[in-house]
Amino acid sequence: MLVTLEGIDGSGKTSAWEALRAAELGVETTFTREPTDSWYGEAVARSIDDEGADSLAELFLYTADHADHLSRVVRPALDRGEVVISDRYSDSRYAYQGATLADHPELDDPLAFVREIHDLWTRPPDLTVYLDVSPSVGAERAGATNKFEQTDYLQSVAENYERLIEAEPDRFVRIDAERPPDIVQQAVTEAVRERL
Repeated sequence: MLVTLEGIDGSGKTSAWEALRAAELGVETTFTREPTDSWYGEAVARSIDDEGADSLAELFLYTADHADHLSRVVRPALDRGEVVISDRYSDSRYAYQGATLADHPELDDPLAFVREIHDLWTRPPDLTVYLDVSPSVGAERAGATNKFEQTDYLQSVAENYERLIEAEPDRFVRIDAERPPDIVQQAVTEAVRERL
């Protein structure tokens, strides 16, 4: 089973992921995240810090990191019969790069374009826990330290996540992440245990 944690910056994904790592889930579990710590992930990190990075080139950096993550971590763990829990996964790409490409002159529907690139080869999640916060709360929590943590941008990202949830409502569990962290983390742990 592949479980992913998604949400805009500042929604508490990493804290929820760490709480899941500390919880007794009763199954063999591989915990992972995107961007990865591979050299592909390092290239992604460099692009995040580059205000002038080309949005289409950036998409393919993220996609390369995802492909490596699948072949090196996700698929081998699933083949061993383990549960994989990932802090961010393909939905982050759809939502974030879909927003980044919003002004691209040759793309009518950037989110659909990004999904189409992944459709033939990615491994879709079985469960996605969506940590829901408003863009203003997310930007404030994240510190607005890079181009992806600005309120206006996060608004576009949140709208893309809503499209993804509407398309696959059975896969997503929405958690109100504006509540105190311990309550949010407990709700995430319960949601994952229920599906396991």
